[in-house]
Amino acid sequence: MTATIDTRPSVADPGPAFLSDTWWLTGRKLMALVRQPYVLAFSVVQPAIWLFLFGELFHKIIDIPGFAYHGSYLAYLIPGIVAMNAMSGNMWSGMAMIEEIDAGTLNRFLVTPASRLAIMNAAVVEQAVSTTVQTLIIVALGYAGGARYPGGAAGIVVLVLASILVGVFWGGLSNMTGMLLRSREAIIGVYTFFMLPLMFLSSAFIQPAFMPGWMQAIASRNPLNWEVQIGRDALAASTDWAAVAVRMGGLLALALVAIAISVTTFRSYAKNV
Repeated sequence: MTATIDTRPSVADPGPAFLSDTWWLTGRKLMALVRQPYVLAFSVVQPAIWLFLFGELFHKIIDIPGFAYHGSYLAYLIPGIVAMNAMSGNMWSGMAMIEEIDAGTLNRFLVTPASRLAIMNAAVVEQAVSTTVQTLIIVALGYAGGARYPGGAAGIVVLVLASILVGVFWGGLSNMTGMLLRSREAIIGVYTFFMLPLMFLSSAFIQPAFMPGWMQAIASRNPLNWEVQIGRDALAASTDWAAVAVRMGGLLALALVAIAISVTTFRSYAKNV
């Protein structure tokens, strides 16, 4: 009797390898963040200044007839400041991508067996963790300043999730810009072009009813405004969960599109290395 030996090479299950690669690459990025906690701390300095500066400067707005908000103006501002922070913080992620390209770190990862998708996923998870911590700091600062959140813990969780989706969306677009143009000036240009206009074309600082008609039309289609409305509704005593779900679905769709574009750009970059 002759024995048959299967000489075909065994193919490892890509699932566990992909997950383990994502785990270790995310750990690498988070360790860098832990070693430089001041980066995370300084990133919320500007939002904190905006929070208390505008909170004090415009606190009488809440008394205008028709403003229709039950709470302090500081509490009204919280979702807007969270949205601003999620957008501004993650729009700089392309800078880190350019630094890794210039230092050769990214190219060294490309010659390893590490999953290409895991490399991009690690960046997304790191951005999500940073955004979560920053959002919770802003919420805590607001509470210390007198803001109250009738929506409780559930509302805060929804606010955090919405901020993560906005952060992933802008982070993905920033990574794409970094890989395509490899120019810090281009990322700065994108930041300055979008940041303030999108903030003021939202309900971050004032109710939409007080805006001109054309601004209301833009605000209704502004993803940043969707996050503001999600957070404000979720933190309120009475929440319209159907409206929250619709806007959250829109943010999720945009985040997935941004990830897909970023991954496609990364694969194109990897082929040309």
